[in-house]
Amino acid sequence: MKNFELYNPTNLVFGKGQIAKIKTLIPADSKVLMLYGGGSIKKNGLYEQTLAALEGHEVVEFAGIEANPEYQTLLKALAVIKEEKIDFLLAVGGGSVIDGTKFLSSAALYEGDSPWDILANRIRTVKGMPFGTVLTLPATGSEMNSGAVVSRKETHEKLAMGGPGLFPQFSICDPEVVRTIPQRQLANGVADAFTHVLEQYMTYPTNAHLQDRISESIMQTLVEVAPKVIADPSNYDVAANFMWCCTMALNGLIQKGVPTDWSVHMIAHEITAHYGVDHARTLAIILPSAYHHQFDKKKEKLAQYAERVWNVTEGTVEEKAKLAIEKTEQFYQSMNIKTRLRDYTEDYEGFAGKAAQSLKDHGLAKLGEHGDITPEVAKKIIEMAY
Repeated sequence: MKNFELYNPTNLVFGKGQIAKIKTLIPADSKVLMLYGGGSIKKNGLYEQTLAALEGHEVVEFAGIEANPEYQTLLKALAVIKEEKIDFLLAVGGGSVIDGTKFLSSAALYEGDSPWDILANRIRTVKGMPFGTVLTLPATGSEMNSGAVVSRKETHEKLAMGGPGLFPQFSICDPEVVRTIPQRQLANGVADAFTHVLEQYMTYPTNAHLQDRISESIMQTLVEVAPKVIADPSNYDVAANFMWCCTMALNGLIQKGVPTDWSVHMIAHEITAHYGVDHARTLAIILPSAYHHQFDKKKEKLAQYAERVWNVTEGTVEEKAKLAIEKTEQFYQSMNIKTRLRDYTEDYEGFAGKAAQSLKDHGLAKLGEHGDITPEVAKKIIEMAY
């Protein structure tokens, strides 16, 4: 096991009726900017609940943050923060709204020439404007970590950012919101969380037994609850387990003391940036090909995963490992998530080369737990996923 530090200051408030606690979590004299997406919170009752909890605070609203938060939209929100002299941000939404709010938290205090530099130059945010979240869509784990991803359509870029200043002060997680989520988004949430775990788990054995077991238990639980939550999102107990899995998948715990990969994410971001495909679905496109390409370096861990998560008890290490990849792809497909790029666009010829150049331009030339996934290797992985 590697040396590690574990720091997570987010106050996670989980369960029914917890939105009302917002009034005790935001300083009384704060001027709050409430940020949300396309307006679904006005259909499911969260808008009214949140405003009621903010009674007594001065509140300004900003709507329209996209499914992949767009830089130009966030600049408009940043202007509101400065014009209205906002001092507290409240994200009411899923990972995209929360990610956008994290960017704003950083940008509001950034003194450089352009806020885009935070992303382009990978500037760590040590101190940001305080913010909290009300989670509406379990998936990304952004409610309990310090990472974010922002897109820029004009340049076909999707870049990550982070730093200790970007942990939410609090996050309200009420599983009752799950009952209003469409099936497509529920499937995306399961796939996103499942892949988050794999990015931190599927490397090579390091004798980090507890981390492995926690990761495997999250994946086992997602496999168990996925068909149930998609079939009946109003089942509170199923929804609660689904939501908690998504948070635990990326709150920093399971990555401590172990090597991590994240190449699937970095490569998949290029698909979203170029085609606008849902993030979770880009992960399902890239992951099987990435594991096939890196098979010899991942086969021991793949075999362990096959045994412990998919109950594969027979065969050689290589046979179990290959079956693990097959079963993972089948799991995505069982939720109506297609796993080939050609299923999403007819204009895929030549894309691998463009994506490889984009990775190179962004300094992402040594991806994976071994740093051996170069842009040239990424090109091959993408072509395998056509």
